[in-house]
Amino acid sequence: MVERWFREITDKRIRRGTFRNVPALIEAIKNYIDNHNQNPQVFVWTAPVAQIQSGSGKTGQVHK
Repeated sequence: MVERWFREITDKRIRRGTFRNVPALIEAIKNYIDNHNQNPQVFVWTAPVAQIQSGSGKTGQVHK
């Protein structure tokens, strides 16, 4: 779940922006979080449990 969230913030905010310095980047992240939290949505798994457990992702390995 954490990895998915970081991918989302990276795709939707960090890659789309230009930041003059670290404080500007931090401010952009805080603004994104504040905006994102205005309309929180529950994450719903769409893959069957067996598929997730089989590790049929990029690596094909089961992570325990």
